[in-house]
Amino acid sequence: MKAVILAGGMGTRLRPLTNEIPKPLVPLLGKPLIRYIIDALPDEVDQVLIAVSYRKDDLQRYFEEHDLGLDVVLVEEKEPLGTGGALKNVSPYLDDTFLAFNGDIISSLDLRAFIDFHRRKKGIGALALWRVEDPSAYGVVSMEGERISSFLEKPPPDKSPSDMINAGIYIFEQEILDHIPQGTVSLEKDVFPHILSLGLYGMVFDGLWVDCGTRESYLEAQRLLIGGRNVYCEGAEVSPLADLKDCTVLPGAKVGDRALIRRSIICPGAEVRAGEQVLDSIYLG
Repeated sequence: MKAVILAGGMGTRLRPLTNEIPKPLVPLLGKPLIRYIIDALPDEVDQVLIAVSYRKDDLQRYFEEHDLGLDVVLVEEKEPLGTGGALKNVSPYLDDTFLAFNGDIISSLDLRAFIDFHRRKKGIGALALWRVEDPSAYGVVSMEGERISSFLEKPPPDKSPSDMINAGIYIFEQEILDHIPQGTVSLEKDVFPHILSLGLYGMVFDGLWVDCGTRESYLEAQRLLIGGRNVYCEGAEVSPLADLKDCTVLPGAKVGDRALIRRSIICPGAEVRAGEQVLDSIYLG
């Protein structure tokens, strides 16, 4: 089986951190975000296709230097193609059922159980679903049993059909590629609403799920994974007199005496000087 990771975006919501680091390689607890997806793949996945546009060379270098025990192929998009267009772009490599992931997701989904769920349902695909209090920022589904009956992308708060959202983890039959046109295409807006009659199913899971595309959600993932402690990456220098809470200090960064830092990411090489305050920021220095 093959797995596709959709990593073609520029990580604009994590700038300026992503000015120099592609979002898939942004470290979370010292491990690149993309490794959280790859390391959780079941044994039957033998090839990973990464749809990439921004800073492809950085990703290429990473996978040349790190043997993950899988065949990793980077498939370049000359320009960002959206979630559907990215799948269409990797279609020459796909010949059977495949997994697909948004590239900034951290989750506890049991992928083996997800694959089994899809095979039992025998539809064109399945989506992992997560429940949230406010679904207005996400793709929201309605269900008839375990079958998705409607898909609405980012509905107004008072128009949401349910509290179940698209978690950005999918399994598809190759047939779905026939329903994706060339060019820039959104799976959520341009494809899912039109293939419901072919059997699109949803599996709700619980445990852990975070979309790490923003500073707030990145730090939330950190809190969930390690229980709220600060993270000081190898090579960071943090004064014992500094006062930090809900922060990540990345390699090469320095934090001086009496610095006050809250809910922030200190970028590689940045310096927070003695007595300086950094609040709710991605700090480049």
